[in-house]
Amino acid sequence: MIRHILFITFNDDVLPGEIEVVRWIFLRIPMLVKGVTRVEWGINDSTENKSADHTHCVLMTFADDAARQYYQSHPVHQALKSIFYPALQDIVAFDFTLSPENSAESDSIN
Repeated sequence: MIRHILFITFNDDVLPGEIEVVRWIFLRIPMLVKGVTRVEWGINDSTENKSADHTHCVLMTFADDAARQYYQSHPVHQALKSIFYPALQDIVAFDFTLSPENSAESDSIN
């Protein structure tokens, strides 16, 4: 699996309704693009003041590298970029391959 993380800062003049359209599209991607297994959307609520002014985040999970490559050229991704990119002030994209040796889960015992 591959995780694709976007840290997002929207332009100051972008309206909440425009951000909602972007969110809506992102959250439908797993239903529209084969190999995208999950998309999560979040608004920064950290109290650490270390967000580098990023206000939103998207976490996407791809089944594998082939799925990531497929998504990059998919018409849904291209359409999203045409709406999303003009609204951006800044974005950081970070991808990594999930591996068992770099993953841990709680056993639910505290």
